[in-house]
Amino acid sequence: MSEETPGFDEKPEVPADGTPEEPKAAESAKDEAAPAGDDSAAQALGQETALLAQLDQARTALTERTTDLQRLQAEYQNYRRRVDRDRITVKEIAVASLLTELLPTLDDIGRAREHGELVGGFKSVAESLETVAAKMGLHQFGKEGEPFDPTIHEALMHSYAPDVTETTCVAILQPGYRIGERTIRPARVAVAEPQPGAAPKSESSEGDASSDKDADAADNG
Repeated sequence: MSEETPGFDEKPEVPADGTPEEPKAAESAKDEAAPAGDDSAAQALGQETALLAQLDQARTALTERTTDLQRLQAEYQNYRRRVDRDRITVKEIAVASLLTELLPTLDDIGRAREHGELVGGFKSVAESLETVAAKMGLHQFGKEGEPFDPTIHEALMHSYAPDVTETTCVAILQPGYRIGERTIRPARVAVAEPQPGAAPKSESSEGDASSDKDADAADNG
């Protein structure tokens, strides 16, 4: 009589539809696959958000640095303009101071020329000095017969004259000098004013003409 081996006669359980059950390990692998995909998408979204935030920060920093650079450039340009203006002003002051010291010498040269004493080597040196002064911007002004202007003339003598219709410079006692538009010495002049109560020439000439007409009409009559 043979002994029965236990377990060999038992058959695996089969569902009613006849389809064998899948292993539980495969089901657990499927269950874990879905959450892994969701985690990857979430990580990618998080990285994109972080990159966008960093990009915004970089743009903000770039805008601030650009604004700072523009402000510095404007300040530097203003500084250069101030330095250039100061340099020009200092140069003009230095030139004016030098030429002011030369004015008495130029006056002596002018008087020597008026008296016919500007001859020989002295004439050559004097003309060279006047040329250099002119190149440095020094200009002489003041002429007889021009209207008196208190901003550029200094009246040292005063008189009345019948042949002037306004205050006029009748003699230049000392010429004036300017550098550009800046007067460094006014012209010292003698002025003449019209005679008090004298009628303007235009009115007197009209009166003379009317008198002549009346005389001619009386003679014809």
